[in-house]
Amino acid sequence: MSDPAFEAITRAKNQASSGNPKGAVDTLEAYLATDPHNTKPRMVLANIAANEYGDTEYGLMQLDIIIDLEPENTDAMMAKISLLCNDKRRNRETDEVFQKLLEIAPKAEFYNEYARFCRNQLIDFKKSREYYEKALELDPDNYDYHLNYTVLLLNDAKDYVKAKEELEILMDMRPGEPKIKSNYDRLMREKFDKDGNPKKTFMDKLRRK
Repeated sequence: MSDPAFEAITRAKNQASSGNPKGAVDTLEAYLATDPHNTKPRMVLANIAANEYGDTEYGLMQLDIIIDLEPENTDAMMAKISLLCNDKRRNRETDEVFQKLLEIAPKAEFYNEYARFCRNQLIDFKKSREYYEKALELDPDNYDYHLNYTVLLLNDAKDYVKAKEELEILMDMRPGEPKIKSNYDRLMREKFDKDGNPKKTFMDKLRRK
C-alpha cells in the first residue's frame, strides 16, 4: 500500500538535491493542501524552504504551524532556534523558544545548547555558566560539555581555579590530548605559583595593604 506523505517527501528531497528547491517546495505544498495536519512533510518543507530555497521566514512560518499542531515537538523548536539564533536582533524570540523547550524537555543536550546561546549571543556569562553546570549535572561524563564549560571559565568567567579542575577532568577523560595539556600547563604557569596556589592579583595585593 502506497504512502502519499512518504512519496511526497521522497520526491521533494530528490528535487532539492538535484538543484530544484522551488520544485521541492511546490511538491510539499501540494501534498499539505490535502493533509495539512501531517507534521512530517511540513518539517521537510520548513527545512528545504529555509536552508535550500533561501526563504527563512517561510521556513519559520512552517515551524510555527508544527508547534501549534504539536506544542511539545522539540525537533521543531530546535529547528526554529537554529534559524533564529544567528540573528542577534531576534535574541528575545530565540530565548523565548529556548525557555519553552527547556520547560518541556529539561535535557542535558538542550541545557548545553542554551548555555552556548547565552555565551555567544546574549553575552550573559553568568547564565551560560549556570546552564553548563545543569548539563554536566545530568551528563557528567560528556567531554564536549566539559570542554565548552572550560572555554567559558578561561576566556569569560576568568575563574581559573575552576578552570584548572575542569582541565584536569578533561585530561583524565582523554590523556593523549596535547592541546588540553598545553592549556593546562599554560594556566599553571601564568595563574598559579609553584605550590599550585592561585597567584595574587594586583587588586589582591592592594587589599592586603
